[in-house]
Amino acid sequence: MANKVEVKDLLEAGVHFGHLTRKWNPNMAPYIYMERNGIHVINLYKTVAKLEETNEALKKIAASGRKILFVATKKQAKDIVAEKAGNVNMPYITERWPGGMLTNFVTIRKAVKKMASIDRMKKDGTFNTLSKKERLQVDRLRAKLDKNLGSISEMTRLPAALFIVDTMREHIAVKEAQKLNIPIFAMVDTNSDPRPIDYIVPSNDDASKSIEVIMASVTAAIAEGLTERKSEKQSEKEGGEEAKPKEKKAKVATEEKKTKAATEEKAPKKASTAGDDLTKIEGIGPKIAEIFQEAGINTYADLADKSEDDLKDILTESGPSYASKNPASWPKQAKMAADGNWDELQEWQDSVKGGVE
Repeated sequence: MANKVEVKDLLEAGVHFGHLTRKWNPNMAPYIYMERNGIHVINLYKTVAKLEETNEALKKIAASGRKILFVATKKQAKDIVAEKAGNVNMPYITERWPGGMLTNFVTIRKAVKKMASIDRMKKDGTFNTLSKKERLQVDRLRAKLDKNLGSISEMTRLPAALFIVDTMREHIAVKEAQKLNIPIFAMVDTNSDPRPIDYIVPSNDDASKSIEVIMASVTAAIAEGLTERKSEKQSEKEGGEEAKPKEKKAKVATEEKKTKAATEEKAPKKASTAGDDLTKIEGIGPKIAEIFQEAGINTYADLADKSEDDLKDILTESGPSYASKNPASWPKQAKMAADGNWDELQEWQDSVKGGVE
């Protein structure tokens, strides 16, 4: 990765300062280096390792074209998060977390559409036909909606992941994401519980310098993923133009593949090693996709053949944070993907919140 963060950079930013020892969460013990003057010191070597893992996963999500919602409502974090997330065109919440933001997303979308309708009124002149008092009320409503929801106005569906600064403060966001199987990435301090978090970055979540250095690294990885996606689209476009002279060669290759497939059909089947992108199934993040691959589930067809109980057993074996996931709809979604019914899958995912029926 081009944006590799060194331990020295984290040390200078004060990322290693944890909370008072009496306020610690025992589940953070593996990430604590020592205690000094009544304060826990975070192991920055583990922070670097976890940050690289987080960046890699976020880069994959960004490259797939899906959105990552950033959440930070504390004073020292909101401006930094708004700036960094805005730079990579990702949605963010820096004011009060709207209750039901994820679990009642349909209602939140209605509020966003209300903003759009007010803007249309101003453009087509309808706004000017209102009385002075009504215009004032509409302006106040528009300003209030823009303050709370303006940054998510382009988020037409549930995000693929959440990145949270201070999970203690944003506990409602954590619970909503858990309920909908949305992967959670977070800066986790020594007073927080890391168990509900899929990708943790052990770090000081109170100091603005610490937040800035972690956010800079994370958004740089997202920008990298977006650049990859753009170059892939460009090469696909160029490839489409070059494909015509090569049609004959492609036909020959197809015939060869068919012959090979017919031969392989008679031979005993081997486990698939190169798999499909399971993260396209709503509710499956990069971490769960890895768990399934380790369990021999590499393709959409493999996933479609599994029952809900089979998947539940695999997740339970992987730890308590995965045992709470609801895989009921995953085989159904995988079946649509395996059959190539992508439009049907997209329609289904848009109508069902977080893949939970």
